[in-house]
Order: sequence, then structure tokens, then C-alpha cells
Amino acid sequence: MLLLQLSARQLLRLHARGRLLPHMAARWIEFQRKEASPGEQAAWKESLVRLAEELVEAGHGEVHMFVECRPDGVAAPADVILVGTHPESRQDSLLVVELKRWKSVAQATDPQKVDVPGYRTPKKHPSTQVRGIIDYFTADQAAPGLAVSYAGLTYLHNATEDSVGPLLKAGTDRGAHALYFTDDTREELLEELGDRFTQESGAPAAARLLRRLGLSNAPLLEAVAYSEGADTAFTLRGEQRTVWRDVKRSVERVGKESEGAAGQAVFLVRGGAGTGKSAIGLQLLRYFTAKGLRAGYATGSYAFDGSLRDLFQKDGVLSEDQLAYFLNFVEAPDPLLDLLICDEAHRLRAKSEHQRMKAEDRGKQPQVDELIQAARVTVFLLDENQSLRRDDVGNSALIEEAAQRHGVALGTYDLRTEFRCGGSDSYRNWVLDLLGISGEVAQPWAPDGLMYVEMADSVEALEEIVLREERDGATARMVAGFAWPWSEPHPQTHVLHKDVQIGDWHRTWNAKGTRSRYGGGEPPAKYWGVRPQGIGQIGCVYTAQGLEWDWCGVIMGDDMVWRDGEWIFRKGKASPKDEKTGIRETVRKGSMDPMLPGDPAEFARRIRNAYHVLLTRASRCTVIYSTDEDTRRHLRTLIDPVDDQGLRPAPVELSPQERLRREIREYDARSGRRRKSSVHEGQVGFF
Repeated sequence: MLLLQLSARQLLRLHARGRLLPHMAARWIEFQRKEASPGEQAAWKESLVRLAEELVEAGHGEVHMFVECRPDGVAAPADVILVGTHPESRQDSLLVVELKRWKSVAQATDPQKVDVPGYRTPKKHPSTQVRGIIDYFTADQAAPGLAVSYAGLTYLHNATEDSVGPLLKAGTDRGAHALYFTDDTREELLEELGDRFTQESGAPAAARLLRRLGLSNAPLLEAVAYSEGADTAFTLRGEQRTVWRDVKRSVERVGKESEGAAGQAVFLVRGGAGTGKSAIGLQLLRYFTAKGLRAGYATGSYAFDGSLRDLFQKDGVLSEDQLAYFLNFVEAPDPLLDLLICDEAHRLRAKSEHQRMKAEDRGKQPQVDELIQAARVTVFLLDENQSLRRDDVGNSALIEEAAQRHGVALGTYDLRTEFRCGGSDSYRNWVLDLLGISGEVAQPWAPDGLMYVEMADSVEALEEIVLREERDGATARMVAGFAWPWSEPHPQTHVLHKDVQIGDWHRTWNAKGTRSRYGGGEPPAKYWGVRPQGIGQIGCVYTAQGLEWDWCGVIMGDDMVWRDGEWIFRKGKASPKDEKTGIRETVRKGSMDPMLPGDPAEFARRIRNAYHVLLTRASRCTVIYSTDEDTRRHLRTLIDPVDDQGLRPAPVELSPQERLRREIREYDARSGRRRKSSVHEGQVGFF
């Protein structure tokens, strides 16, 4: 549970605009399934704001505040956890704060409690709650090995030393978690804050704490690149761990009972973007490869396959030979695979065929059957809300029917906890409302400190933000709806045409084809999202699907526009390809995607799904721009200007080690060098 995560200065800005309490009340309902009591809301308004004011006055306005934070396994939430950098050790500094509006207390019969005027029953010493949170963080299971400084205190801002004497008398709790400050010792509180925190931004420490609490993780591909086999970026948790364990047991059991037999176990793992499906698959792949078993990883996504292929080249355990497409299993491998992971199973086709395949090489049975027959254990990772093309047939019913045909009991798992989009449930729900997928009326975006949303005034401004963040060390890309033609590279020079044209601003799509390098030095489409040369190109939904960056600029085109209170979906038209130049021109504005169905309802559903994919690629901030004026006007009613929000993520602050790893990775991408890494069994930096 976490209601809010902001710097003290940001929290006060949110409060000044009247947005703090409504947002916290809504978040409370989301977690507690009931409304916050009037007393709880009054405490937020008085105590929380008071603490933020003290921080700002002490010069620590950039210290981050985790409000109503309850880690898993802890009985009661901390009112606030302050997060920043310790001035002496330079370690992350966490200060657990219990806020009380009490004006006085009296000693209760129970020495561990006090009587508080206005309450019918005695209350626990505040230090008891503080100690519970600190014990969690200092316990072995929390995250050993992290260099963090811990302390705790209680702030009774309406009381005086004399009025709360029983809390301070001899014999009561003492120590780093049992400090008490009152209104008449507020100067000492400010000194304590100075002893615990520097005046620099607490954002980097806050990001580490979010990961530690399981609320966010590194993007999948970045985690793969940085992990070097160690558990530095991701650990499977809860329901993810259950899936991993059950598949692992099945592979081990089937290997003992039925050596050589195909289709002995089939698993279906369903979940939305960011629920960790790929993390499970890649961790299984690494685990069994390290054990010496035959394990494969198949996908229907050209870009995702290419991104993994680029990274597997530098891995000490995983190999490019383990990657395949769904249509590569017309003939079952000999010997059979022990395990086959089928990621992005919504992209399954009815049969394994395409126009370049010879008739004799095409599949004669359902593609899903081929995948089951290729291995003793097959795992399908499925998100039905990401179906985009008319020939995407992958769904639960298809896989269930295939399992029945093979006489196999299907193990089905639903992942509900999502880590994408900074771990922000609020943002993911807001996107569903915005696009009309949920059926709910979209409300103005209420910042939660986990995810950020900006509306760019121009496409030039959007690009400037993305490029600046990338220069500052963040991962970032620009993507757009398929609302412009996609020309072929020039047949002689291989130069990419600047198809995405908005006024005088012209940019190229990510490259078409399989060349290793194009006329302007651009990478092939499958490496667009991971190689530094891809930053200036525009990615489409088919190359962005499955990828994630810190910042993502999303350009909404004329395929989806707002008119008279509803979304309108337009089908566009492009000219035939010019045989000499490869260029296609816009004939009619709208969707240029040739793979969308003709049925209007299905056409609209696929475009909504496409923008859902694009709007959920960022882990820190999404920047939106629409080419349509009426649509921009509508979006501005839902997204406040950054200055009004008072909220924007701090620039990425990488440690020297992280920055060195990123520079090495970018150098390797430019030079094509291969780099090996070590592996630690059972743990891996996948997300």
C-alpha cells in the first residue's frame, strides 16, 4: 500500500491546487475498499501538510515523502517515510515518521499504552508503529546488502513537552526509532532533519525504495543488459513466483516420467502489460539452459525478438539459437525441446504461413498445435488486450481447445499485479478510461508521484523533451499511431524517407527491412528500441510492443480524433509505392495500417489497443501530442500543464557504475562487440 510518493515541495504544490486530499481519498478507497474516515482526512490535511512545510523551511523540500506506506507483511502503514541522502555516509537515508494531532496524553494502566483525550480506548505508544516499519527494513528478508541509514521519530505538532510527558519519562522506549518532537521543540526537529538528509533530490533513493517495495522495476531489456546474471534489477514475486515454481516442477517431473514425449504439459499465463510474463519466461529459459536442458523462446514480434537477440549476443548462458518465431515449428525439432516459452501469444496465427513461404513449407495444422508438439512442456504468455492485426488469433479459448485436443490438462494462471508505468495503478486505469476501453468517463489525471504525464504544445516540444532526457541518461523514444504512410528505403541509397510529417517537422519511421544499417546510419527495426541510433526515429506500435523506456513521447495522429464528446476512428489511404524512390504519399488522412480489419467496431477496437500499447511504454513519464486541434483541446482538459501540476520526475541520476555500464552497452551496440556475463542460479535481472 502506498497512497502517494512526492517530494515535500511537490506535495505542497498539489495541496495548494486543491488536489492533494481528493487524490489521497481516491487512492485510499482503491487500497482499503472503503472511504477514509473524516479523522483520517483531517490528519492528512493538517499533519501531512505541516510536515512538508517543516521540510521546505529546513531546506529539504526535495526530500521525498512516501505517504501511508505499508510494505507487504507489515500490520500498519507508516504515516510517512522520508527518503533522501544521508549527509555523512552518502547512503540512502530513510526516516519513518509517525504524525499525531494529539494535544496531550496520560499514562494508561498498560505501560505500553497512553490515554488520549477524545479516544475511548488507550493508544499504543507511537514508537511501536515506527519500530514495526524499521524492523521490516532491517530484517534479513527485506533486501540484505543495501547500504541504507534508518531512523524513526514521532511528531506531535499540536502538543508541548509538558502535555505529552508520559511519552518522554524515564522507562519509556528510547533509541533511533523512539524520538519525539512537539510544537515547542520544532527547532530541534529541523536540526534532526538536517542531520538525516542533504538538500539534494531524494528521487534516486526514492526509485530504489520503490523497487525494494516491489512497486516498480527496471525495464525488461535494460534489466537484461545490466544484470550480468545477478539479481540487480528484478526478483520474481508472489503470483509470478508461483508460476515459475509450478512450470519448473512440471519440466522436472515430465523429464523423469516421459522422456521424449511431446505435449505433456501446457501452461497459459495471462496478464496485462507489465505483469511480469516475460520475466517469468526469461527466468525459466535461463534456469533450464544453465541446467543443460533444451529450452527455446518463441515470439510473434519481430522487434521483441530482435531486441532480445541483440542482448543474448552478450550473455554468457543464453544463445541466439534459442530464439525463434511461432512459424518456425512447422516441423517439430529433433530432439524435442524440454521447454518452449511462447511470448506475446496474442500474435499467434491460424496457421504457420506467409506470402514468402513455399507451399510445401507452410503449416498444415493450427499453429498452436505445432507449438505444443514442439516441446514436452509449452508455456503461452498472453495479453488479449494487445491484439492488433486482423490475423492475430491468439486468445484463451484457442489455447484451451488445443490443450483438449492433445489430452493435456491446461494450467492457467492470471497475473494481476502490474509493474509497468512506474507501478502506477492510477495511470494504467486512466489510460483505459482515456481511450474508452474501460467504459468509464475519463477524469483529469491526478499525479501520484509514481508516473508522470505531460501534454506537449507542439511536436517539436515533445521531441525536445525526449532528446533532453536521453542526453541526461534516461532511456527514451518517440512513438506514433500508424497514421502516416510507411515508405520503402530508397532502392539505391537505402536512405529512409521522412514519412511522419507534421507541418515543417519531418521524421522517419523506424527502418523497414533487415539491412544491418541504413543510409542515415539507422539500425534495423528489430534493434530500433535498444540501440542509441534509434533515438531520432519514430517507432510504430509493432516495433514498440513489448519494449519499455523511462520516457516515451506519444504522437496521436488523425486515425483517432475527438469529436462531440467521443472518439472517432478514421481509415486513411496512401498512394502506391513509387518504384524509383520507394515513397508513398498521403492521399487521405487516417489509419494507414493495412493489417486492420474492415469491420468498423473491430477497426476501432484495434486502434484503441494500439494506442493503449503506445501509452503504456514509459516507466517514468509519458509525453503526449496530438496532430488534431480538437483532440489537443480535449486532452488539455485531462492533463494539467506541468507548471500547474507542480510535478515532474527529477532527471535520472545514475551511479558511476550504472553510467559506466550504460556507456559500455552503447559502445557495444555501435561496434557490434560481444560481451559475456556470469550467471547466478535462480536469480536474474529480468522484468
